[in-house]
Amino acid sequence: MSSRTPHASSTLLPVALLVVAMASIQAGAAIAKRLFPVVGPLGAVTLRVLFAAIILGALLRPWRVRRSAAAWRSVLVYGVALGGMNALFYAAIRSVPLGVATALEFTGPLAVAMLASRRPVDFLWIALTVAGLARLLPLGQAAAGVDPVGATYALAAGACWALYILFGQKAGAEHGLQTTAVGMAIAALLVLPFGVAHAGAALVTPRILPAALAVAVLSSALPYSLEMVALRRLPTKTFGTLMSLEPAFAALSGLVILGEHLASSQWLAVGAVIAASVGTTLTAARKSAVAPLAADPTVGDIGA
Repeated sequence: MSSRTPHASSTLLPVALLVVAMASIQAGAAIAKRLFPVVGPLGAVTLRVLFAAIILGALLRPWRVRRSAAAWRSVLVYGVALGGMNALFYAAIRSVPLGVATALEFTGPLAVAMLASRRPVDFLWIALTVAGLARLLPLGQAAAGVDPVGATYALAAGACWALYILFGQKAGAEHGLQTTAVGMAIAALLVLPFGVAHAGAALVTPRILPAALAVAVLSSALPYSLEMVALRRLPTKTFGTLMSLEPAFAALSGLVILGEHLASSQWLAVGAVIAASVGTTLTAARKSAVAPLAADPTVGDIGA
């Protein structure tokens, strides 16, 4: 009995940290959506990545790391993908419920995972994903409540998330934490002109700055730190399986914080995407050394 207790406690702590990280990310997204009436999606994402870049830069001091020209190319694409992912996701949740947008965005990393395998069981996860998308995308009366423009933004954010994973692995191979700080700075430089053009002086409205800082902490600094601690203590398979619940946390955050009620068919669709993600992660356990990272749909969760 005594030999099991330390093991259980050592597992429960990182799992708890991971749950807090997921809740934090989605709470941050919900708070960011409340900023839309003042600064719009582009203004909100500008404040988020700008504050996050400042926080991560101060904590990690990435300028002390030297990189080769090839490494800088990967970091550049990584940062652009990060900025695009955030901007497109915020554009999506302007007109699409948070849970639906997250499920649609999750198809990006899920596609990376599926493309890394050619086994028959993966067709089951593909079928589940397609079934979920058929309910979420505005293709018929079943998804009549989903805005087609917002859904397109969410899928485009998923594509950026896939690029973020692929190039993030290359860019962060040697200096993972510092690379994240550099990537966030590049993302901030990318979205800043659009945010200023869209929101103008509203970006420095004193009453919204505390909320913007909270979004940066909740969506970036805090969850990323917690995920790094959890990842070091959990197997990749367990980490990926737990993080596959992200769309469910998004749907719950949208319901509790924003009052976004999903139809029963949309809850089922979100569940199908989660099931496909969990299945993909669990059946990816015996892939090559590179594949588990690519198959982990949670890599790059900081951008959501």
